[in-house]
Amino acid sequence: MELTMMFCKFDDFCNEFEYNFNSRFIASNKAFRNRKGKMSLSERMTILTLFHRSNYRTFKHFYKNYVGKNLKKYFPNLISYERFVALIPSMIMPLTIFMYSQQGKCTGISFIDSTKLPVCTNIRIERNKVFKGIARRGKSSTGWFYGFKLHLAVNDKGEILAFSITSGNVDNRVPVDNMTNNIFGKLFGDKGYISQKLFNKLIAKGIQLITTLKGNIKKKILPIQGLST
Repeated sequence: MELTMMFCKFDDFCNEFEYNFNSRFIASNKAFRNRKGKMSLSERMTILTLFHRSNYRTFKHFYKNYVGKNLKKYFPNLISYERFVALIPSMIMPLTIFMYSQQGKCTGISFIDSTKLPVCTNIRIERNKVFKGIARRGKSSTGWFYGFKLHLAVNDKGEILAFSITSGNVDNRVPVDNMTNNIFGKLFGDKGYISQKLFNKLIAKGIQLITTLKGNIKKKILPIQGLST
């Protein structure tokens, strides 16, 4: 049932996405390839999302041993693993747009945080070539890593309000201004977001940034009015 619901949601999105995407090229008189693949975009997006929700460590094992054996009846036009991997870059844009279309609404109480997205273990940093020149060394609460950061803002219902992906060395405070254009009220974060400059920027947008304290900062009493809104 969950698989069917997920596919239907992706399929509805892809029908509209592909129609609008193709219409833009036709209107601009630009030539483009529109050959239908063996597997639809919605099927490929469903499989890729299922992998990230699974407990499999590698996509190769997930695709060949789980999808190929247990989900063949749901995906009768299953393509080879190598072909699927080659098509993953073409899914980045529609998946990103889909994520934006699924954003929740601000309730006046929001939370912001980041998590590391390492692309390899630290001992393999010098040998990593896939993200060379893009990934960077960064530090999180659990130590140093090499890769990217995922920044998320959610409401009190757990719905995503905004997201941003940066290289690993980018300060958590940098993307906050752009991520809070549709946020109002209270915004809670950890001590990594402490900044008077950022606090003033957000206050001007109608947002009160509330963070945990660093050891050398005196405690201040915050107004409780509006916390329940």
